[in-house]
Amino acid sequence: MILRNALRLRGSLDLSKYHNINSITSSLLHRQRFDRQASTYSDDKTTHFGFKNVGEKEKKEAVLSVFHSVADSYDLMNDAMSLGVHRVWKDAFMKKLDPGPNTKLLDVAGGTGDISFRFLDYVGKEAVNKDDGASVTVFDINASMLKVGEARASELGHTKGISFVQGDAQELPFEDNTFDCYTIAFGIRNVVKIDEALKEAHRVLKPGGRFMCLEFSKVKPQELESLYDLYSFQVIPPMGKILAGDWDSYQYLVESIRKFPDQDTFAEMIREAGFSFVTYEDYTFGVAAVHSGFKL
Repeated sequence: MILRNALRLRGSLDLSKYHNINSITSSLLHRQRFDRQASTYSDDKTTHFGFKNVGEKEKKEAVLSVFHSVADSYDLMNDAMSLGVHRVWKDAFMKKLDPGPNTKLLDVAGGTGDISFRFLDYVGKEAVNKDDGASVTVFDINASMLKVGEARASELGHTKGISFVQGDAQELPFEDNTFDCYTIAFGIRNVVKIDEALKEAHRVLKPGGRFMCLEFSKVKPQELESLYDLYSFQVIPPMGKILAGDWDSYQYLVESIRKFPDQDTFAEMIREAGFSFVTYEDYTFGVAAVHSGFKL
């Protein structure tokens, strides 16, 4: 049922007009593109792409390719990865964030709009329509994901209080102390240098601003780990092949979860980036976790 609903949602969007990257300037929602290139990638330095060791530049391009491939079926992908529970997690995530009527949110790796649309619904139309009211900037490195988000925003009627910006989480094109909240959902593990992205998050937040991250994590208790691994490696990639015609992207996504730091290690990384009062909460036995921190 979950996967059938995801397929129905995918089919309801007319994305054909968004496939040509060069033709998107006529999109209903104005999207800025910043051509500022991160200068910190090097193929002389290695990192991981799933279970493979690759150069930093190679990983950046490979991740871009993965999400270009899955952009049109992103909801289907998340349903496969979480058995549909990601929708419940995202609702709980927004409730935990509890944004106010004047909140300025930066939603990083938010191209398809799942978190941003929940934010707009949560604060309400009155907050969005008033002068200097609530607003969200949807930020993503991948043009294909942003195009899906723009199409969905148009169909859902979200034409105010939202903007789309393309750029790199490791080098945000925003001034210091700009946003009240920074969110990133199921995106931080795909960043080449997570520590740099966390420092950038801290930089662009206002004093008192909040960082929140929703990400797949380490399953607890350990007895459930073998069952989770069985589903992840034996079910998800074949499902990706059958439903989206793409085995390799789903294989990478499964492997990337295993390479991501556990909850305590990631919490320490957030502290090292300068955040205070860092906490985390497990969702569904640690299949996912929400980390939170504040800039003082």
